[in-house]
Amino acid sequence: MSLNIASNPLIDKLPPHLKQFIKPQNYEEYTSVDHAVWRYVMRKNITSLSKVAHDSYLNGLKKTGISVNEIPSMYGMNRILKEIGWAAVAVDGFIPPNAFMEFQAYNILVIASDIRQLENIEYTPAPDIIHEAAGHAPIIANPDYAEYLRRFGKIGCKAISSKRDYDMYEAVRSLSILKEAYDSNPKDIEEAEQRILTLQNQKEDPSEMALIRNLHWWTVEYGLIGSVKNPKIYGAGLLSSIGESEWCMTDHVQKRPYSPKAAFQDFDITKPQPQLFVTPDFAYLCQVLEEFADTMALRKGGHRSLAKLIESENLGTIELSTGLQISGIFTRMIKNEDNEVIYFETKGPTALSFREKELIGHGTEAHPDGMRSPLGKLKGINLAIENMSPRDLKAYNFYDGEYIEFEFESGITIAGTNITGIRNIKGELILIQFSECTIMYNDECLFKPEWGTFDLAVGKEIVSAFSGPADDLSFNLVTHNPASTTAKRTYSNKEEELHSLYQSVKNIREGKNTIFSLEAVFDILKKDHSSDWLLPLEIYELTYNRDQNFAVQIAQHLEEIQSKRPKIKHLINSGLEITHRNS
Repeated sequence: MSLNIASNPLIDKLPPHLKQFIKPQNYEEYTSVDHAVWRYVMRKNITSLSKVAHDSYLNGLKKTGISVNEIPSMYGMNRILKEIGWAAVAVDGFIPPNAFMEFQAYNILVIASDIRQLENIEYTPAPDIIHEAAGHAPIIANPDYAEYLRRFGKIGCKAISSKRDYDMYEAVRSLSILKEAYDSNPKDIEEAEQRILTLQNQKEDPSEMALIRNLHWWTVEYGLIGSVKNPKIYGAGLLSSIGESEWCMTDHVQKRPYSPKAAFQDFDITKPQPQLFVTPDFAYLCQVLEEFADTMALRKGGHRSLAKLIESENLGTIELSTGLQISGIFTRMIKNEDNEVIYFETKGPTALSFREKELIGHGTEAHPDGMRSPLGKLKGINLAIENMSPRDLKAYNFYDGEYIEFEFESGITIAGTNITGIRNIKGELILIQFSECTIMYNDECLFKPEWGTFDLAVGKEIVSAFSGPADDLSFNLVTHNPASTTAKRTYSNKEEELHSLYQSVKNIREGKNTIFSLEAVFDILKKDHSSDWLLPLEIYELTYNRDQNFAVQIAQHLEEIQSKRPKIKHLINSGLEITHRNS
């Protein structure tokens, strides 16, 4: 197995917590059947999407150098994507939403390197290389759309998730793996689907991540562009689904104008979408994104934002009015009667930063058991601590090395020895250290002297809150361990024989040597692999203009398959039509 990973300068600059998701593509593991599946979908797409896809799609196929005949190599893609300021990495199926979006913020296209089985050629809920490389990559050649994708990643990776979101991620990942695994038990698939339904039916307000994931779905994955009456496809989920790209253009699918309201429209990944949203142009996508971002904790701050972090039970960050950033798992807050946060607590390793850079001496090793601090203005003093000059501080007895007692407007009192303070680049105090410190609120003791040094986070209010740490290097984030992993398939002798037949036809098409003739391949197919429909189509394509008698035999064989397998009749007919049209 190859351990090489295709790279370019953008990938080299990724932080370790994102690099942990990157896997080798292992190109040699693709079978000749896999390449035939890719080829069928691409030929079908180019034929049908030329009428319904946005112009950027076909233009992007040329710019990104994606071949119709073979699954793209990450090395080749990265050489070409580099020219448009992007890169691609291979991953193992679904990765956490925050990580997926953060890759986009770094101009990295995440590609699940597995490819759907022939049985799922029209659509699979699992991310695969057809969806990612043939769906996403061509569109990012459009600079306006590429900028939207980057901006979306930058904002989306900060969205706060709920506990239910994490459970849903694992449930969807598990279902997608089961549906693509060749030996899955139908009962296991049914149970996985039921698990998703149960989570979907849980009544709770949607989290920021759930809402922004909806926006991502209705634009990046299933977006239409133009007018409601005459839309074109740009969403990768539609571009990579030969079934749904046709279905979505019918009157069976409702077309709605795209707006921030799309964030509240849920979706079911296992079914065709009953409605789609149409944006007038790519620039409007950024406008809606900014409108939504203005509602997020990232920009709103305040008690609701901190409540979201507490509810998530995961690593997050608050930023105070001084610019001080506290990163950890938040567990508690106290509000006053005006709903202003007057006190917060974290548990476990906590780090302090300013402008996304950890403060020297205030990493997790300095705060291994969490942090707590009052917030707000001092009682009887018009100036906030952060706005006090050195003269003001002396006037109110804030002397280094001196004992001091003071009270906040909230009623929280602090008594202890002032050790020192830390200022931001504007000269504002952002942190004051105390020893022998006692903090009281009503009759509750919030901090005791025996607990060690106390760090007072200086700030009137919380101006921002977001998922993840302020400084990625403050925490060991290289810990991803999904509950499920994609299955690597093994093949029987009969399947291996079929692969060799596909390879023989591929070699003949490419003018390479092969031990089998097309006639010999066809004879073996009819005898030992009579239900296979894709390889006869490939042989038909090569014989249609060269040997009409042979082509008629193949067409008759395909008719027999259609009568036995009516569910794939339209796939066979599409393949025949493409050959006829291109001849």
